[in-house]
Amino acid sequence: MTTPKSALSQPVRTAIERIEAGPQGPQVGAFFDLDGTLVAGYTGTTFFGDQLRKREITPIDLLRSIVDVVDGEVLGGDPTKISQRFFASLRGQSEEAYVAAGERLFLRKIAGTIRAESRALVRAHLAAGHTVAVASAATLYQIAPIATELGIENLVCTRLAVENGVFTGETEGPMLWGRHKAAAVRAFAKEHGLELTRSYAYGNGYEDVAFLSSVGSPVALNPHRGLRAAAERLGWPILNLRDPAKGSLTSIARTAAALGGLNAAASTGMTIGLLSGDRQRGLNATTGLITGLPLAMAGVSLDVLDEERLWSHRPAVFVANHQSSLDPVVVGALLKRDFTVVAKKEARLDPRALAGSLLLDPVYIDRSNSAEARAALEPVVERIRSGTSLMIFPEGTRSATGALGRFKKGAFHLAVQAGVPIVPIVLRNTGELLGKHSFVLKPGRVDVAVLPPETDWTVKTMDRRITKLHKAFEQTLANWPRQED
Repeated sequence: MTTPKSALSQPVRTAIERIEAGPQGPQVGAFFDLDGTLVAGYTGTTFFGDQLRKREITPIDLLRSIVDVVDGEVLGGDPTKISQRFFASLRGQSEEAYVAAGERLFLRKIAGTIRAESRALVRAHLAAGHTVAVASAATLYQIAPIATELGIENLVCTRLAVENGVFTGETEGPMLWGRHKAAAVRAFAKEHGLELTRSYAYGNGYEDVAFLSSVGSPVALNPHRGLRAAAERLGWPILNLRDPAKGSLTSIARTAAALGGLNAAASTGMTIGLLSGDRQRGLNATTGLITGLPLAMAGVSLDVLDEERLWSHRPAVFVANHQSSLDPVVVGALLKRDFTVVAKKEARLDPRALAGSLLLDPVYIDRSNSAEARAALEPVVERIRSGTSLMIFPEGTRSATGALGRFKKGAFHLAVQAGVPIVPIVLRNTGELLGKHSFVLKPGRVDVAVLPPETDWTVKTMDRRITKLHKAFEQTLANWPRQED
């Protein structure tokens, strides 16, 4: 997911302009702390909670951990003691299983905590050709999925000792906290030929003073009180980034109202269809209610670029990127009438899609059975030829992070068979309003860009054109177009 400059705060835009105007090239380093900097909150608590739920931490260890927190945070004791105790609790556990747990926790919990403005800063440094690294006291297992998502290849982090595929409970070298992180950054810079006086570092805690002092361009990012005071004293820039939105009681109430509106609209549509004997008429009469009413009740608005392209080539196969369960509702509000959808069979049981499916009559396919999926799609071609457009998310599944996935070919084969154009719809922000594992819809604005319709699809040119279209989606997300006056 790429956040355009127009969606950033003025201080962040200024910081990015400074990066763009500053020294370029791989000899310049850009070091990002993890917890509280790249992500809101602490990844360690997510891992600790997972261990606790799986009863891999004993009640005695839990009590000792609470004592360690009080000692480190309140009484001025060793703040690394709780982490060391946690590392010790991993003794005898499989590293492979822990890597898998890290990926699972990232997708389900941590991905949604990545700050959009931190992502934009990372992207600016990568675009400048800088050597970007995560520098953190956290472990490889906490950092790696986040770094991969952000395109960061270098990790300066605490390493856990492993023998014969299992953790020993010890670390390889010191935990990279305070002066140890600063020393590790200096060693990394020497190894990679970086010029630290021209490099950047971002951190949020008072323990990061030594780390930030290692570079010529330190930034206190969402700093704790101690670091804020130090930054003000030393004249360092301070950036306060927005955290990912969380569901509030108001959001929960709005979501309940939106679901109620969805069900009421579906009932209205079924009534019209039954009284008129024309199901399609019932659908067309109430599609706006089914989609527009819940969005309005949830406080969600749409900002659409080139909306006329939604109507210039019908029937068509409409394709959109997929970040959220909100996407079908948004697309329904855009298309308004004479369309249906193709969805995986698991969506049949999703309560967020139930009411709309009563009217849209979607085609559910079993992705694990190719022959059955092809058979289910055969009648769809005739529906398209008879005037019903089709909406498909070619990635096949929602992205947990907003990163654009690979496009599957099904939508494009249907366009070839039906002889209709492809109309691309690029969605932005839906994942921020309704995350992959969330049932609470947050208020906000969804940005939509309708790309030019593409006609004359053939099997021969399909692969090349899909690759080109995928790139167009990526470029649009990276450089959001402006509305022409």
